[in-house]
Amino acid sequence: MTTVTVSHWPARALTPLLATTVGGVLRAAAWRAPDRVALIDPDRQEWTYGELRDEAERVARGLLTRFQPGEPVAVWAGNGPDWVLLEFAAGLAGLTLVTVNPAYHAEELAHVLGHSGAAGVFLRGGAQAGILAQVRDRLPRLREALTLGDWPAGDGPLPEVDPASPAQILYTSGTTGQPKAAVLTHRGLTNNARLAAEAIGLRAGDVMVNPMPYFHVAGGGMITLGLVQTLGTQVVLPRFDPARMLELTERYRGTVIGGVPTMLTALLAAAGRAPRDLSSLRLALAGGATVPPEVVRQVEAEFGVPFTLTFGQTESSCSITMTQPSDTPGDRAETLGRPLPQTEVKIADVTTGATVPCGTVGEICTRGYLVMDGYLGDPEATAAAIDPDGWLHTGDLGSMDERGYCRIAGRIKEMIIRGGENIYPREIEAVLASHPGVAEAVVVGVPDRFWGEVVGAVIRPAFDVGEADLADADLAEADLAEHCRERLAAYKTPVRWLFTDAFPLTSTGKIRKDVLGAQLAEAGLAEAGLAEAGLADSRLAGALP
Repeated sequence: MTTVTVSHWPARALTPLLATTVGGVLRAAAWRAPDRVALIDPDRQEWTYGELRDEAERVARGLLTRFQPGEPVAVWAGNGPDWVLLEFAAGLAGLTLVTVNPAYHAEELAHVLGHSGAAGVFLRGGAQAGILAQVRDRLPRLREALTLGDWPAGDGPLPEVDPASPAQILYTSGTTGQPKAAVLTHRGLTNNARLAAEAIGLRAGDVMVNPMPYFHVAGGGMITLGLVQTLGTQVVLPRFDPARMLELTERYRGTVIGGVPTMLTALLAAAGRAPRDLSSLRLALAGGATVPPEVVRQVEAEFGVPFTLTFGQTESSCSITMTQPSDTPGDRAETLGRPLPQTEVKIADVTTGATVPCGTVGEICTRGYLVMDGYLGDPEATAAAIDPDGWLHTGDLGSMDERGYCRIAGRIKEMIIRGGENIYPREIEAVLASHPGVAEAVVVGVPDRFWGEVVGAVIRPAFDVGEADLADADLAEADLAEHCRERLAAYKTPVRWLFTDAFPLTSTGKIRKDVLGAQLAEAGLAEAGLAEAGLADSRLAGALP
């Protein structure tokens, strides 16, 4: 086994990088296995690779009657076969797909469509059409608003697509408080998905019910593009429902199961309530957040398969490191695995940037084909994330042992990860501060056994807080939660609340978020203890969005 003497893993060329594109990998799969089932929409329709290619090429020709190659086109919709079809069609047409969280409200949508300069947006109508109408006059570059699945017709030629050109723009939380737009290339997305799929052990004939949202780099990138390049079958799941996912895995004899850690916890609970025949499974996988070792062991025991874990981020086209089925049970449960082929990784001292000795905690950095082109329209943020030597600074703290296996130690960033969803506190703080009853608001992540983290808010109201104001605090919490839900996606709404007359400060006058986080965590523990005695005080925790 290869060993290192410092926390630096060179890019190993065990597997070559390919000049592939999103549309090209579908064409290659259709050429290799035209009659193999590629995509299943349960109870409705299924497509072979040949059929999916033909349909994607038809849609691509239609798209080119409305848009020019290179133009950004957004998709604002939940999972469905039409989303997958648009992903491949946009790739074949040379369009840049801008993926939008379907939970977004008007202001969030306006930011993404306006910042990306989207020339068009595909949506499913209904309430979404009304939300778009609220901000349409603020989007001068948006020419088209089209119904997903109602494709324009066309018969022109399809362009040659450069593997180095942008394939997708994915929005991820950033230091400005607004989501930042990571520009990912065809070459980066397709090679990363293939290398990850090979490391997981995917092979022709594998079947996976995909629980990840397609607007995530894991759902539309690693899983969708990984299955295509290994000639697997994807079963579409419109929204995550653990019982439904297990039922479909049983029905279609799924061989791979997984998701973010919260999904795994829910799957374990669902399997306990209503056992299914999952004897077809041979692999489990997860990513998107740290997986507790006990959850890894529970998954392996419940489903009787080895567990693989990937560590990465949107800016790295998805996966940086990965455990493998052949790893020891200890490594599968307690590490992030080793870097994928063609992926250079180092652990850097957060102050000096120097590579640290093995076993020392520092910032996880990566370099190579997988690194994004940059943040769209934000050279300063790009320079902060990618240094002059090409290293992407992940903002995550970790360590590397002599074998190259990495471990996570925490995050430099204040970003909250709730069930795999990245949430930045400043965005929520701004919404809370817009409420007339709030003088000041601080948002922090609070540990949670199910979600990993949930959003907590400490509020300094515009009125004094005292023992006599407890009832008013109840009302204020409900009012503030509703205020957030009207302006933000539900998962960003705080579910832990505290009210205070003053914030703890450092000697330089900065708010001690670490102290506030501990107070919210203690409040949650206190509530849990009261709940066991039937005396839970909802003011401490709030309600799940």
